[in-house]
Amino acid sequence: MSAHDTESSSSVDALAQQIAALLRKPSTTHGLARTLRAAAKEINLHRHHSASQKAWPSGHIDQMPRKVQIGGGSHRIDGFFNIDAVPPADLLWDVREGIPLHDGTVRELFSEHFLEHIDYPRSAKYYAREAYRVLAPRGQLITGVPDASFVLDPYPIGTSESTEMIRRWYGNRDCLADINTHLDLINYVFRDQDDDPKYNPHYWAYDYEKLVQLFTEAGFKRVERWDFDPEIASPKRQWGSVYVIATK
Repeated sequence: MSAHDTESSSSVDALAQQIAALLRKPSTTHGLARTLRAAAKEINLHRHHSASQKAWPSGHIDQMPRKVQIGGGSHRIDGFFNIDAVPPADLLWDVREGIPLHDGTVRELFSEHFLEHIDYPRSAKYYAREAYRVLAPRGQLITGVPDASFVLDPYPIGTSESTEMIRRWYGNRDCLADINTHLDLINYVFRDQDDDPKYNPHYWAYDYEKLVQLFTEAGFKRVERWDFDPEIASPKRQWGSVYVIATK
């Protein structure tokens, strides 16, 4: 490790300690505490990414997996190499900084309920371009996200499915009692801001049209709706989501 790397790591550690100390103080205001918790999450991501970056300073790993999952979390797919910013993963890497794979080597790239958790346009568009770069000719990118049109189309008349949506999407949340109306569901898709360490915020909402535009702009020849396959995607994600398959 170089002297610069050591100094940078020490600075991040010192910042993490300062944040932890402030969060323990009763005088720290609610707004500042929320911001500090978000910063603490990013520090953990930075640590994972930096460790992998030191192992692969070129920004490309030696392996050339043909099937890759991005941001899979605990949902693992047989035969897929999982890249995520947090454990468990085959490789810990923050793909907001690029995908650490060689050009034109991947046959299939899959992500599910990941894209809405990275900022738009910088990170989302960069990810789309990186996906195009690492895919082989005629390679395919499969992407699933919460479908904004699913909750917007019934508004403002409402829908009898609102109660079912709330149960499915918030059933395991501590904030369930605060989700009462159809507009709450719209807020979920556009900015899921639950102040809970287990959940990350939504930064951008997507529908089919937006996904087509995003991936077409990145260079993909064809973007179509994807027929849900429970052997790859998580069945609990199917309801209320939109999936597309983009072909290079």
